[in-house]
Amino acid sequence: MQLFVRWLCYTFALIFTSWVIPGIEVYSFLNAMFVVVILAIINSFIKPLIQIITLPVNIVTLGLFSLVINALLFMLAGVITPGFEVEGFLSAFWGSIILSLFTLGISRI
Repeated sequence: MQLFVRWLCYTFALIFTSWVIPGIEVYSFLNAMFVVVILAIINSFIKPLIQIITLPVNIVTLGLFSLVINALLFMLAGVITPGFEVEGFLSAFWGSIILSLFTLGISRI
């Protein structure tokens, strides 16, 4: 039950993010639920590998390159998932930041 409630909270956070940031579109609530699953899979399997590969760049930029990685993975979710579109890097960048803040808040609650 707790997992389902978290999933719904992340879905609403994604819908809010798409409402606030121009260039991010989610076509339906079910698509948003599917995008949340895809983002979880990407963040669980692909993100750690990319962070290990880009570790020297992350060290030099004091971790700020992680924001670029998050934006690129957010764009990847837009490419993979039908019904979810991310138009450009800046939309992905700001969308990933807002979604990360929501994710931080949801996980704290």
